[in-house]
This record gives sequence, structure tokens and C-alpha cells, in this order.
Amino acid sequence: MKLMNAAVFFILVPTFTPALDPLSTSVFMGGAAVAWQLLSPHSWLKCSLLECCNMEDTLNLSVIKMDLDRKVFGQHLAVQIVLRALSANTHSKRPRKPLVMSFHGWTGTGKTFVSSIIAENLYQLNIPRQRFVHHFNTVLHFPHLSHVHLYKEQLQNWIRGNVSACPRSLFIFSEMDQMPHGLIDSIMPFLGYHEEIDGVYYGKAIFIFLNNAGGDKVAEIALDYWRRQKRREDIPAKKLQYLLSEEIFRNRDSGFFHSQLIQKNLIDYFIPFLPLEYKHVKECVRQELHVQGHPEDEDLIAEIALAMTDYPSEERLYSSKGCKTVASRVSLSI
Repeated sequence: MKLMNAAVFFILVPTFTPALDPLSTSVFMGGAAVAWQLLSPHSWLKCSLLECCNMEDTLNLSVIKMDLDRKVFGQHLAVQIVLRALSANTHSKRPRKPLVMSFHGWTGTGKTFVSSIIAENLYQLNIPRQRFVHHFNTVLHFPHLSHVHLYKEQLQNWIRGNVSACPRSLFIFSEMDQMPHGLIDSIMPFLGYHEEIDGVYYGKAIFIFLNNAGGDKVAEIALDYWRRQKRREDIPAKKLQYLLSEEIFRNRDSGFFHSQLIQKNLIDYFIPFLPLEYKHVKECVRQELHVQGHPEDEDLIAEIALAMTDYPSEERLYSSKGCKTVASRVSLSI
């Protein structure tokens, strides 16, 4: 119908324009073109000025790799797995299931930061289309254990409605260690291998879970490698992912305690975020100085990074808070 209306419009335009001078005709035709672009549901102009769902993938993997390599410190394993996961999902014209990733590590290691970089690069113009990026904070959105049944229904309706509006929707769940047991299993039907559910296709959706649970296991393995004089770069990703899945399934504080999402293998990637060493915290401080508009001060960088490197108490190899408090420490030190 829209195409027919457009055809009629452009057929009739020549009958109107002879009475106009050349300048008026140009303005008229230009205005008509702009109006048509704005009325078209997925035109480049409308998507430039307004929020528009991507019908085709615009994710540039080389650009997101550059962002991750330049902005994320000490997380070679996480970066490698994330890039591999995005590549496999976006290169398929019609993925068989949604991409589901679960990030695990101590606070301040970059889980939220990496998810925001994915959001920024997933949609056109390198800015997140807020209507299609949905962030659930467990403490804020699911605070009452007695309301779990209500939350389950709301969550299903929210995901179903948003994927219907935009197949390439991104859902981020933070504070998963605070998630009421059983709640996350309510979205299990949307994460499986289905062509469609009630006429809705979910294969292009992306789900990211952010979880502090499992961070101690990741730190334990990293510390063991260090004590055996092995490089953290040599930690095998597959082994760590398997250990993480086992750990959070048994951990009552994980949000995935005895979860069917794990039992039915619906989480595609368990992604470890390693604890940050002194050298990594230094890079965070250096970056924060730049963000706040201050010149690099190597003595100050070393001082702040050293004060934040506190675990274990004897070796003081890692920062137990990652880079979480770097910004405030820089502000207080300047």
C-alpha cells in the first residue's frame, strides 16, 4: 500500500510542477524526498535522526575489536570469546537461537564496560539505540522475593513485546547474584532452538548476564597459575568456562542456582573476567587522568595503582575492586 501511494505521488508530481519556477520546483521535490524518507520505516534519514531498528546487522567487528583492545585492560580471554561469539551470531543471516553470554568476575573488572561497548557498536551511527537496548538491574527491577510470579509474567511480556518490535534487541541483566532463584528460568523458552514462538522470531536477540558470582573461582585459577610461574595468557578458556558453569550452577548466590538455562545448555558462553593486576590498574588510572583532562603523572599513577592492589594480603597481586574506584581516587588526588 505504501509503495502504491508513493508511485501515485511521484506520477502526479509532474502535473503540479509546471506552474512553479525552477527554484520552487527543486525545493518542492527536495521536501517530498525528505518527507518520503521520514515516512519510510527503515530509511537511512529516519534512522539518522530518530531511533530505528536495524533490519540488517551493522556491527563492524574490526571496530569493536579496536574498542575492546584499546579500552579494556587485562581481559584477553573475555575479549577473545566476546568477539568470537558476536562473529558467529552476526555472520548468520538467521541464527538458530539467540546469542546468550554470561559475564563472571569480581567487581570493577570490566563486565558492565564491555556490555556497553557492545551496545554502542551494535546499532547504527555507533550510538546505542536506547529503545532496543534493555537493561534490567536485579536490585531495582526485581526487589521483592514475594513478587517472583508477577516478575516472571512481566519479564516474559517485556521480552516478547520488544523482540516483536525489533528482532535485534539487546537485553542486559546486571547484579545477577541478587536475582531471585527461578526467576531467570522464566525466559527459557525465548533462548532455545525455535524457528518462531507465536509468530515471533528470537534468533537475532542478544542476552548478556553480568554476575559477580564465579569471580572467586576465576581469581583462584589465575592466582594458581601465577604461583606456578605460568602466564595468565596461558589459562585455557574452555576449561575456565566449564568450571564457571559448574560453579554458578551450585552457587546459591549466582542467580543461576540449579537453573534450567544451564541444565539445558542455553547459555552459549560463560565468559571469565580475570582479576586486575597492578599494571592493569595503572592503565585505568592513566585513562581516567585523560578523561578528567589532567596530564599524565607517572608518580601519581603508580601511587594510586599500588594502593588499590590489595589481594591476597601477602602477595598483593590483584585489586579486589578492580578499577571500580579509580575515578574517585583520581579526583581526590588532583
